[in-house]
Amino acid sequence: MLGTIIIYGFINSSILVLVAMGFNLTFGISGVANFAYGAIYIFSGFLTWIFLNSLGINYLLSIFLTFVCTFLLGYLIYRFILLRVRGLSLSEVMATFGLGLAIMELFRYFDFVGVKYSLPVFIDGSVPIFGNYVDYQRLIIGIIAVAFAVAFYFFIHYSKVGLAFRAIAQDDVTALTLGIDPDRIGAISLALGSSLAAMAAIVILPLGTISVENGYEVLIDALAVCIVGGLGSSVGVIVAGLVIGYVQTLTANFFEPRWMILVSLAAMALVLVIKPSGLFGKQKELEERV
Repeated sequence: MLGTIIIYGFINSSILVLVAMGFNLTFGISGVANFAYGAIYIFSGFLTWIFLNSLGINYLLSIFLTFVCTFLLGYLIYRFILLRVRGLSLSEVMATFGLGLAIMELFRYFDFVGVKYSLPVFIDGSVPIFGNYVDYQRLIIGIIAVAFAVAFYFFIHYSKVGLAFRAIAQDDVTALTLGIDPDRIGAISLALGSSLAAMAAIVILPLGTISVENGYEVLIDALAVCIVGGLGSSVGVIVAGLVIGYVQTLTANFFEPRWMILVSLAAMALVLVIKPSGLFGKQKELEERV
């Protein structure tokens, strides 16, 4: 039992981290809470399925085209929708949430429903770990989560684009005086965040079928991890992903899997009451001290 909890708790935590990183990236840089994030996640899954099954394109090329399309989608959302309501937080939330609902319900309207909508695993088979057989797809999810966390750190701290991201996140007015365009960086951050949603979808969705409900669940999980960890904090996302992931795994083992979503909701409620800025967030520290 202990081995099962350790292994599957880590895999579940890896899934949550992958799901939340794109949402956190966009908010941390541009301050935009992208409530269309869950819709972009399922859009990526269905688009890959269309490339693969309807158009007969090679799996790797389908994945590449999905990344390109989601990057462009995120960029266009910022340029043609968010740029018009920039700085109006409620309008940004309403615009992205409404767009997300429209995308998800369009898939339902065009009858993208059923078990046939699924993506193939990268590698068939499983391997024994601590007496449990773990399929290769779940191992790949764990490896990608760890590799991405490391790569993301170096990208943000040592690449030119990453340094521009940090400059905008710290002070967009000062960054503008140094020749960094906040709107351009904001558009790129939303595009990259959308691509990260696509990456999460492509590695996670082979574990089951693609459905519209996936989009709602992903948005809830991403919000839970980011709120508990602290919006804009990459370290917070990793820590919160581990905490929520293991608590969900314990809940599934000792109660029922259907209660797992309540763990995310309860975690959000608890943190918002006790420490609204999250474990590593800075947004409301002054108000909390007062």
